[in-house]
Amino acid sequence: MSMSLKRKALDAGSARSSKRSTPAPGTPVSLTSDDDYEGSDTRSQDDASDSEKEHIRKARARFDFSSIQGPKRKQAPSVFGEKDFSWLSLKPDHENRPLWIDPGVSTGSKKGPKITLEAFSPLAAQATDLLTTIAEPQSRPSYLHEYRFTEHSLYAALSVGLRGEDIIRALEKLSKTPVPESVIEFINRHTKTYGKVRLVLRNNKFYVESDERPIIDMLLRDPVIGPCKAVGTDVQVGRIQTKATVIQGTSNAKGVKQAGESNVEMPRDDPSKENEAMIAALRDEEDEEDTYKEAPNFEIAANKRDVVAKQCLDIGYPAISEYDFADDHENPTLPIDLRPSTSIRPYQERALSKMFGNGRGKSGIIVLPCGAGKTLVGITAGCHIKKSIVVLCTSAMSSHQWANEFKKWSDIKEEDIAVFSASEKRRFSGNAGVLVTTYSMITAGGKRAYDTQQMMDWVYGKEWGLMILDEVHVVPAKMFRKVGENIRAHCKLGLTATLLREDDKITDLNFIIGPKLYEANWMELADQGHIAKVQCAEVWCPMSMEFYQEYQKETTRKQALYYIMNPVKYQVCQYLIDYHEKRGDKIIVFSDNLFALKHYAVSMKKPFIYGDTSNQERISILENFQHNEMINTIFLSKIGDTSLDLPEATCLIQISSHYGSRRQEAQRLGRILRAKRRNDEGFNAFFYSLVSKDTTEMAYSAKRQAFLVDQGYAFKTITHLAGMAEMKDLAYRTSAERNELLALVMLQQETAADVEKIDDNMWSHLSAGSRPSAAAKKKLQVRRQAVLMADASGGGTMAPMYREQERRSKKSQMPESEWFKKEARRRELAAKKRKKEQMEAQRAGDA
Repeated sequence: MSMSLKRKALDAGSARSSKRSTPAPGTPVSLTSDDDYEGSDTRSQDDASDSEKEHIRKARARFDFSSIQGPKRKQAPSVFGEKDFSWLSLKPDHENRPLWIDPGVSTGSKKGPKITLEAFSPLAAQATDLLTTIAEPQSRPSYLHEYRFTEHSLYAALSVGLRGEDIIRALEKLSKTPVPESVIEFINRHTKTYGKVRLVLRNNKFYVESDERPIIDMLLRDPVIGPCKAVGTDVQVGRIQTKATVIQGTSNAKGVKQAGESNVEMPRDDPSKENEAMIAALRDEEDEEDTYKEAPNFEIAANKRDVVAKQCLDIGYPAISEYDFADDHENPTLPIDLRPSTSIRPYQERALSKMFGNGRGKSGIIVLPCGAGKTLVGITAGCHIKKSIVVLCTSAMSSHQWANEFKKWSDIKEEDIAVFSASEKRRFSGNAGVLVTTYSMITAGGKRAYDTQQMMDWVYGKEWGLMILDEVHVVPAKMFRKVGENIRAHCKLGLTATLLREDDKITDLNFIIGPKLYEANWMELADQGHIAKVQCAEVWCPMSMEFYQEYQKETTRKQALYYIMNPVKYQVCQYLIDYHEKRGDKIIVFSDNLFALKHYAVSMKKPFIYGDTSNQERISILENFQHNEMINTIFLSKIGDTSLDLPEATCLIQISSHYGSRRQEAQRLGRILRAKRRNDEGFNAFFYSLVSKDTTEMAYSAKRQAFLVDQGYAFKTITHLAGMAEMKDLAYRTSAERNELLALVMLQQETAADVEKIDDNMWSHLSAGSRPSAAAKKKLQVRRQAVLMADASGGGTMAPMYREQERRSKKSQMPESEWFKKEARRRELAAKKRKKEQMEAQRAGDA
């Protein structure tokens, strides 16, 4: 636009009184020319030098209208920068279509384009079903949902039977603009060959399978894969199920069962009914032919599975691993079904249909919010596979809860389920059964007790049809690899509510377990009444003048104690407890700082639980909280973050937290998502996060809320609580009281500002009704220590639930792979050589 204005100014120059127009700064003029500007172009160019002619040419090109017309308009500067897609053409009926597709995709990138969904569109439900299958949800607030294509999300879509052309066709129908070529290229690049080859585990043998015979022939000609074919075997033709699998616990499953029972009981003496039965049988045979397709396959030799998988990846045909449990006659069948009264919810059915899309089991991860029934999903998957099941939990109490849930929801026999813990080492009686244990029991190193080692050998020597990994996000990747190597599981299912970590290890789960199969929408489940609706608020608590002055003087480590013990924060907590108790709510107050936990609870005369609280006292406090109308508030340290089921709780107040851990924020919110009153008309649970203003706590709070905001929760900011100043018996009203509290805080050492350090959660030492041993009590001792920020937020070498002992010796810090060890030694020797050469050069210079 600025160019056209300059041109206009030049054209208007003839109206001036001056005979000659004033040239623009960039306009070259011959100094020897006396000719007027108008009509002198040819003569001036003839007299000009070569450099002046070049300047004239560039100036004319710059002022030419053709240079600022056409497609180049999209290159013009915009307030949106690279995200300005106004040049994209809209479809005539774009108002009826719900998707916006970002065309910006880097060449060769594994992270694909973003897709924005208008959640208010009439077609939003259909678009959501599509996007949850083919893309990763990024953020889902009320009106606009954001998804992103990744290679793993496309692989997961292909594993449930979709093709690249199906995905592009569906996007074309729902997109407001034509699907950009960059997006089509990204989809084709990641779907062209993926899924063409499958590694099928059947009867403890691996088969390479494909729908296309030329691909099988090509693999057999490969110099690496060809010799891996089992000796004495030929290419066979098998069948694959193409229709949707019926999941137990659904209305379809009950209909199939009833139909089967009606066929069995049908009398045979009625000729008309016999004819009807014959016609129905013929139709069933036709349907059966339509629901299966042929697929050639060949068997590979034992221990060659990894070689074949790697070579398939290298030649551009990454293989999908599947477990053909229906045709597995080698491993014993487990007699287990859901009880007739058990029904699963629609979102649980959708999650399981992604796992059993073609009648075979695919390994992967299912993400459901706390209280949405992750345990029932795992149990239903086990009932579908009907082979031996091993369940890995985060604590001993969780393992007992899993065992009880199996008995509650399924018809498994008592003798077919066993718990493997420090206090109980029992095997199931039959050839197949369910074993529930903990990660620590399976992965602990060193010398084990005789009976424990015998149990471990039995676990490692058995073929397991399904391995369920509860809270799959909390254990470091190294521990997962150990579990995967030692336990021979044909199918793996990871369950979690928060698939995130503050380090990069969460991406390793795509290879160790499998891709994310399904992730539920928290707000959608809340609207349907499956989890409680929650009002989230961040309450800003101004620092009192006395505390803020000392806060600025203190070291960074001890500053936390000042903003946690802020008198205004105490008053807000006191007021909120009083307000919600009068409403009839049950309240949980969380504090990671033990000094604050004890001070708040003791001064308010409320019960509290932390690491050193005895088992008897813990059980007594929790039972009174659930059943005693006089106990409506309890204080908990971080030991209550997980494995705590209190459906009576309807309000949560957080006075101190684990720095910037997003996982902890979501886990704590989950304590009130199970509220019994969630389906009452107009009911809301409440989540308050108390933050001291103008302190580092505000930055931590913003980071912690990021995950919940992406799930659609809106944090309201409360700066003033009406009526708090008039509250009776409000603490720290006077300056004398605040100074007394300040003196108490100043007398504390820096360690008082640290968060509680525990090895496990509040139930780790419990077994079925037994008292903890002296060793267990010793293990539960609280330890405080300074940690790095990566550790404090859930990353680094410290996991939130498990602490990996790290050896500090130089040898332990070396890479485990032999190739990387050699590479590290080579670099070390090269660095020493360079240093030596520098020293010699310096000596030569001094001489």
